[in-house]
Order: sequence, then C-alpha cells, then structure tokens
Amino acid sequence: MSNGVANTAIYRSAVPTRTKRKQGLLRRALKSRRTMIGMMMTGLIFALAFLGPLVAPHSPTDFVAAPFSPAGIGGPFGTDNLGRDVLSRFLAGGQTLMILALLGTALGVSLGALIGVAAAYHRGWLDEALMRTGDVALAFPQIVLALLFLSIIGPQLWLLVLMVALGHLPRVARVVRGAAMSVVERDFIKAAESVGIPRWRIVVGEIVPNISSTLAVEFGLRLTYSIGLVAGLSFLGLGMQPPTPDWGLMINENRIALTVSPWSVTLPVIAIAVLTVGTNLVTDGLAKAAIGSDEGVTV
Repeated sequence: MSNGVANTAIYRSAVPTRTKRKQGLLRRALKSRRTMIGMMMTGLIFALAFLGPLVAPHSPTDFVAAPFSPAGIGGPFGTDNLGRDVLSRFLAGGQTLMILALLGTALGVSLGALIGVAAAYHRGWLDEALMRTGDVALAFPQIVLALLFLSIIGPQLWLLVLMVALGHLPRVARVVRGAAMSVVERDFIKAAESVGIPRWRIVVGEIVPNISSTLAVEFGLRLTYSIGLVAGLSFLGLGMQPPTPDWGLMINENRIALTVSPWSVTLPVIAIAVLTVGTNLVTDGLAKAAIGSDEGVTV
C-alpha cells in the first residue's frame, strides 16, 4: 500500500514540473533576438502569402500588357512571359506553397513522432522492425522518391503532401525515438504504469509533453525542408500547374528572360529565401533554448 501511495505521489508531482519546463522553454526562446527576427521574417512572408491575394491589383491570370514589359508599363514590376502582372501573380503565388508545406510537415512530424514513441516505449522486436524499415527509407533521397511517384501518378496535390510527409517520417522517427528513450525509463512513467493508467494515456499525457521541445525543433527544421522541396517540385512542373500562380512555377516560367524582366524571378526567390531563413532562425532559437533544459529528463 505504501508503495502505491509513493508511486501516485511521484506521478502527480511530475505534472506541474513539466508545465513549468514547457513555459520556461517558450520564454527563453522568445527572449532570443534570433528567434524574434525569425518570427518577424516568417510572419511577414505568411502575411504576404495569405493576405496578398486580397490586395493584388489584378487577377493573377489577366493579361495586362505585352510579355516581359518593363516595370511601370504592365505594373510596378512589369509583366511575365505571357503578359500577366508580376506583382499580382507574386502576391497570389505563395499561399498554396505555404499550405502544402505546412500540411506535409505536420503529417510527417505527427507520423514520425508516433512511430518514434512507439519504438522507444515498446522496445524489442517492434523497435527493431520500425527502425530497420526507417533505415531502408533513409537510403533513398527524399526528392528522388517524390520525383518517382509524381512522375508516375501525376502532379496531384495530395500526392505532393504525402511525398513530403513520407520523406520526413523516418528522420523524425529516429530523432523522437532517441528523445523518448530517455523519458520512458523515468520514475514517473513507471509510477503511471503501476497505478494502472492505460498505455495510450501515458504516451499522450506523459511522454509526448516531455519531448515537446524536440517536436517543436523538428517541426521547424522539417518545415524549412518542405518549403524548398515543394518549391523545387513546382519548378520542375510536378507541383501547381499553369495558369495557377505559384512561386516555384513563376521561377521556371520566367527564367529565360532573367536579364530582361528580372522581377518575375527575383521576387519569388527572395520570398522563399526570407521564409527559409526565418524558419531556420526560429528553429535555432528553440534548439538553443532547449539546450541545458531538464525537460523530459528529470522530475
């Protein structure tokens, strides 16, 4: 009886400790100048992508002047290869990229976290099977698999999201497994098991909150990769299809006239670069804030 009371006390004492650590991580990250700069850069591009279509001077598919008209004739940044307003297409071209990158990253990190936690918690044959399968998947470059399936099935948006997610899944699973293994051996996990709490509740309520910093860093890092991958596949013609405005597609369509009408290429390149750097800075800030943290290690 005394052991059961002691286990219950250990289990209950972990709750406020985990909450304090999580709040401390966020406070430390937000105090970092690099995190604030990254959030401003990322917020600017997100606002541009989602609010831009509302303030675009023309429809992104309207023909407003001759192809590759200079700035001032067809608009403040000229026209593209078909005579459409570059500014309007730029303002409308980032929303789909953001949505696809976010969906692919969220799906990949969620599935990877589920597999990583399952491997760390159950160990044994399940751990070996999941990790060895992940090793096989890691042998194939992410973009090669995406090119293979998209070229066979066709440029479907759902398939693009799935390919982004599957590319992230084994990498996230391996990182999360390493973080979760240091948690599953702690006293409060054993105390939760001893008082009869179901395993799924232990995973959701105990293990996942204790690796939240790892998940946050992984999400930011994988989002950076997703942005580049989605933009690259659109550039290759396997993402959004004409005449839909898309930053990767804009670069591909107008690269032949870079010296004549540079804005149709440089605007989306700058936006993708700023977004990538911004997400990297936020991720780096979270990672630095998590260094030295006791989250998920002691209770």
